[in-house]
Amino acid sequence: MKITVIGGTGLIGSQLVSTLCAAGHEAVPASPSSGVDLLTGSGLDQALAGADTVVNVSNSPTFDEASPEFFRTTMGNLLAAGERAGVGHQVILSIVGVDQVPQLDYYRAKTLQEDLLKQGPTPYSIVRATQFFEFMDTVLSWTADDRTVRLPSTPVQPMAAADVVAALAEVTTGAPLNGTVDVAGPDVFALDELGRLTLAARQDPRTVVTDEHAGMFAVVEGDVLAGGPGARLAATSYKDWLGAGR
Repeated sequence: MKITVIGGTGLIGSQLVSTLCAAGHEAVPASPSSGVDLLTGSGLDQALAGADTVVNVSNSPTFDEASPEFFRTTMGNLLAAGERAGVGHQVILSIVGVDQVPQLDYYRAKTLQEDLLKQGPTPYSIVRATQFFEFMDTVLSWTADDRTVRLPSTPVQPMAAADVVAALAEVTTGAPLNGTVDVAGPDVFALDELGRLTLAARQDPRTVVTDEHAGMFAVVEGDVLAGGPGARLAATSYKDWLGAGR
């Protein structure tokens, strides 16, 4: 298969390109560095020429109120270019529970992206993943000072980026789902507990303080960010991942 990976030079996209090529497919990364501008549509026709499938793992440059318009414009451009190129399968990477957290601008934006794909002209698949292990440092930084990190006890079920890539590769090379699949890590944690595990593994002396009003995930209600009973569970545990020196 020829597969164009939009956002193909980022954390997930670059690994996905390598995984697909190793499996014998022609995977082509498309990003601003290769002359593709999703916001204007420039370079899309060339990037999608001859592609059987397009995988979109691009991201909004901001997580604020500007993000819905980013996804509205880029999804529209990508769907139109895909139709012109005769693409038979459009795949996007989204977030578990994304439609259950309307309080967050970015989650509303990703829900809009999903809806536009569903309404588009091309058979599709949506892979919803839980939070990545690799982003835990960023989450800690949002509410940290020299001595403490403040985190809510929001349930999360994080997973390794490599496992996200494996799930994406499987869906990308299969028949369109015309639906959604959830993927998650093997274990559910309270976010404050996850913070303590992370700091301990890195011998960071700061203290995690449970604060139900701290950070972006404080607005999340219940366990909507966990995988749920229908999710496909990845093998890599957070403790093993940390133990490998990540």
